[in-house]
Amino acid sequence: MYLLTKRFFDIVVSIFCLVLISPIMLPIMIALLLTAEHYVFYFQKRVGYKNKYFQIWKFATMLKDSPNMLTGSLTLRGDPRVTPVGKYLRKSKINELPQLFNVLLGDMSFVGPRPQMKVDFDTYTKEVQDKIYNTKPGITGIGSIFFRDEEKWISETELEPKEFYRLHIAPYKGALELWYLKNQSFLLDLKLLFLTFLVILFPDNQLLEKWFADLPEKPIEFLLEV
Repeated sequence: MYLLTKRFFDIVVSIFCLVLISPIMLPIMIALLLTAEHYVFYFQKRVGYKNKYFQIWKFATMLKDSPNMLTGSLTLRGDPRVTPVGKYLRKSKINELPQLFNVLLGDMSFVGPRPQMKVDFDTYTKEVQDKIYNTKPGITGIGSIFFRDEEKWISETELEPKEFYRLHIAPYKGALELWYLKNQSFLLDLKLLFLTFLVILFPDNQLLEKWFADLPEKPIEFLLEV
């Protein structure tokens, strides 16, 4: 029943949102066409449901060859690969809006573990790799909310960024997503959607830990809030 309710919600709300935001998307598309490398959408292969690949949709916010430049799949604060328009789209999370098409097509859900590039998926443990995408990946989720400012941690670490991600971010992100799989319900999905809007509007709110006291223990590297 949960899966049917979730899919029905995804279809209805994604259609509603696409209609609602169409006046917003048009000027963004024009701005992207007139700036940087003059392309609107960015399509990238990600690991999805049952570990099968799909093409994720995003507004183009970085240079086309970004995955092969500098820190690859990881983005830093002030990353020179981010375009001027892209900087604002990323900060507001507007760059994620085209993923509504992924939700409508059934590649993704509104709530679930974020779909990873293979290079980042490979940093998960075997247990996480085997389980994490037993549900559809999401536009938002428990890992996305906690690591909403992942760029800040990666930028400020004394370790090499990819090493910090492998040693610290990937293990805790994986633990959070397994927690979601164990506890998933439609009510939990609604709570995570509400929290997503709150962290966009009020980035420093600490409701995640207050609402979910049984989350995996936070590693010492993340004790200082972002």
